[in-house]
Amino acid sequence: MKTRMQPIGNLWNKLPRVVRDLAVSSGKQAQVEMEGSETELDKTIIEAIKDPLTHIIRNAVDHGIELPQDRVAKGKPAEGRIHLRAFHEGGQVNIEITDDGAGIDSERVKRKAMERGLITAEQAARMSEREVVNLLLLPGFSTAAKVTNVSGRGVGMDVVKTNIEKIGGIVDVQSSPAGTALKIKIPLTLAIIPALIVSIRDERFAIPQVNLLELVRLEGDEGRAGIEMMHGAPVYRLRGNLLPLVSLGRELKLEAPGGDAAGARDVVNIVVLQADDRQFGLVVDEVNDTEEIVVKPLGKQLKGLSCFAGATIMGDGQVALILDVLGVAQMASVITEVRDRAVADTAARDQDRALGKDAWLIFRVGQSGRMAIPLSMVSRLEEFGPSMIEVSGSRRVVQYRGQIMPLVPVAETLGVEAGAAGEMLQVVVYSRNGQSVGLVVDEILDIVEQQVVVENASEGGRVRGSAVIQQHVTDLLDVEGLVDSAVPSSQGRM
Repeated sequence: MKTRMQPIGNLWNKLPRVVRDLAVSSGKQAQVEMEGSETELDKTIIEAIKDPLTHIIRNAVDHGIELPQDRVAKGKPAEGRIHLRAFHEGGQVNIEITDDGAGIDSERVKRKAMERGLITAEQAARMSEREVVNLLLLPGFSTAAKVTNVSGRGVGMDVVKTNIEKIGGIVDVQSSPAGTALKIKIPLTLAIIPALIVSIRDERFAIPQVNLLELVRLEGDEGRAGIEMMHGAPVYRLRGNLLPLVSLGRELKLEAPGGDAAGARDVVNIVVLQADDRQFGLVVDEVNDTEEIVVKPLGKQLKGLSCFAGATIMGDGQVALILDVLGVAQMASVITEVRDRAVADTAARDQDRALGKDAWLIFRVGQSGRMAIPLSMVSRLEEFGPSMIEVSGSRRVVQYRGQIMPLVPVAETLGVEAGAAGEMLQVVVYSRNGQSVGLVVDEILDIVEQQVVVENASEGGRVRGSAVIQQHVTDLLDVEGLVDSAVPSSQGRM
């Protein structure tokens, strides 16, 4: 892998001359600054981004940098500046190309888009600045006033976007009156990628980790109760959101006809994937391990199979096919279905909200007291060992995410006898105005979604009232009142 890596400076070294020649021919002045030229990329990636990067630089000079007299009139230096920056982040390479030119005229972009029938006047009125700027990535779009050898031919940023996406990258454009920034994220290599190995019957498949969000394992009837049927298709309710399920065995014709995505299995393994900004769950028999795999291209006979991106040879010498996540989603029609289900799910949640139905965190305070707070007020649930607890003044605190977080024992603050202390402190983290406070409870019991009718309501106390939740009388804690009374504003900065 190391021998395939080349510094991006090998590609950048040719760009200053491109800028100089173009600036001279257009009567402008421009210089190129480079940062991170030692950042290494796979040689196949270097080859793939050479033309898109050159096109972006030419665009920056032709469209972005103004004529010297115009720049001086605006109080800018006569010479324009184009800044290239490359750096590694999160297993990817980020490339940023910024210029200090005039920026992108959003009103002109809107007019051109309406002239070409790409958007309507109503859509243009509702679009944000960022959405307008990203219209430049649509096929055939150009704002050039006249056709030259550089621009105006309608073959531009859409080709850049297509070429970057072919290698698994993404392009984003941002603009302001001070200039334009174009950001590209691309994988380090196309030849060696980290992948999750899964199995269907005796067949193994590799899923690129760049598409992987999380793994869900459902055991027993209680776990599978979250799987429902909607419009004849299985979905799983994952943290309140409906996740469409796709059976990999069924899509690849590796299981008996009529088999359900969840089936009657004792254990259901769901691989949560992201495709085209949408999520879906891939149901597999087994989740094996993560490995770095060498990608082999498919032969021409298999090129037409959109569900496979390539193949790899495993350590035991057997071949495993690499799944194309977007292709699997399109084959299962999940890309179009997700949007419809999401709309229906949002409508259902809005109806629940109108009925007062909400998600609640249930916990125990004292020996047997049950209390609840809205889940929307919970930042995180944490456990802290004795070694992490420190004392500041008279209060117990912990170091938490760069802050000193005060701990408020709920039972003690409410004057309730605390239960038997466990080895680990159960803490509900509540945040407000950038400051976190830890509510120490005796035991976190459950998270439920239920319509709640508040009885014995009170104001000004630390308990808002009571309600029947899960067939038990449960007190509703006034979190803000509790925190305000327990943590002085000067200490908690709340």
